[in-house]
Amino acid sequence: MYHALMLAPLFTVSAAIATSRSSNCTGEISSLNDISAAVRCTTVNINSFTVPAGETFSLDLLDGTTVNVRGDIEFGNKLWGGPLFHVQSIFALVNGNGYKWDGGGPYYWDGKGLGGGVTKPHIMMDVGTLTVSGVTVDNSQGDYSNSKSNGAPAGHNTDGFNINGDDVTIENCFIYNQDDCIAIKEGSNILLQGNYCSGGHGISIGSISSGVVVNGVSIVNNTIKNSLQAFHIKTDVSATSGTVANVVYNGNIADKLSDYGILISQSYPGALGTPGNGVLISVTTDSGAYMVAVNCGQGSCTGTWDWSSLETSGGKVGPITNNNLVTGFTPRMTQLGDCIIPFVLTDRMNYVGISVPNKWLAQYYYNHCKFIEIKKHNQRSRPHTYKIQKEEEGGT
Repeated sequence: MYHALMLAPLFTVSAAIATSRSSNCTGEISSLNDISAAVRCTTVNINSFTVPAGETFSLDLLDGTTVNVRGDIEFGNKLWGGPLFHVQSIFALVNGNGYKWDGGGPYYWDGKGLGGGVTKPHIMMDVGTLTVSGVTVDNSQGDYSNSKSNGAPAGHNTDGFNINGDDVTIENCFIYNQDDCIAIKEGSNILLQGNYCSGGHGISIGSISSGVVVNGVSIVNNTIKNSLQAFHIKTDVSATSGTVANVVYNGNIADKLSDYGILISQSYPGALGTPGNGVLISVTTDSGAYMVAVNCGQGSCTGTWDWSSLETSGGKVGPITNNNLVTGFTPRMTQLGDCIIPFVLTDRMNYVGISVPNKWLAQYYYNHCKFIEIKKHNQRSRPHTYKIQKEEEGGT
């Protein structure tokens, strides 16, 4: 594992303006003095070197440039606002090749992130429309306290990638941090695939404020572990307009989550507060804690919510507010001692001594299930299955 000591957020991906230069040569960068000649080429190799403190490593690339990282990049330490690295391009491919970009995180980390403390480079990397592949973002040292954080984890607001533009791909990257692994702030035609996230807040869309549009997002074959949640769509409770549309989740894996599996909430910055309804949300998902929680404003969640391929286990089912569009979702059985009892409810919306998490689930299972099934297991006999008819109104 590479210990690339990054700041927050590591990358911000944004749209850029085209340049008119054109050359098929290969440029080599081993210091800031090499940049002006190298960026005249459509292949740029970045060799290992140290960027002087207080200076930005800035690349104005030709459309379609391929950037190959050929060694570790370190940045000198200075209390300033950054950014440390800036790329402007219409489209570029950055091959990280497993090398690290060391922003000197421990020099700045004080447990306060952007909320106070010393001046920190923000953002560390400001990049244009591109494909990022094979980059390791390692803020794992920020999980621990230091002399400046008063016992709290030193890393804070350590987003891995922030996306603010169109035609962006983040693939096959490893991100270890304490905040959003990847956060889509705005943009269209965005692909996140094959990434590994650990220690942070999973893959997020948002937060979405008034007028912001996110459209055409594919989140495919990613792995999220040891995180607050796996997937999060968050829209500001005060937003009066905006859209999150055509978002597809497919083939993702999540494990060891502390709060939620999937959280879709229109009450940001709260998780499950009173939601607003200014932002329209449309998603398709087939992808401990709450397995799933959905918190929509009245009438503002639309689209096809087919969760027939969603598999969850452990934890409990969270609230689903102002959304009757979810279809095909059946949580796995919950184990209670020697009995395995599916989430199947009686007319009184109770089941075998466990509280029902919300009325929507109660009504769903009452409408779709004809019986309660209890499978009894013991070591001396073969398993038996008992089918109990639903009770009449008012039964126990």
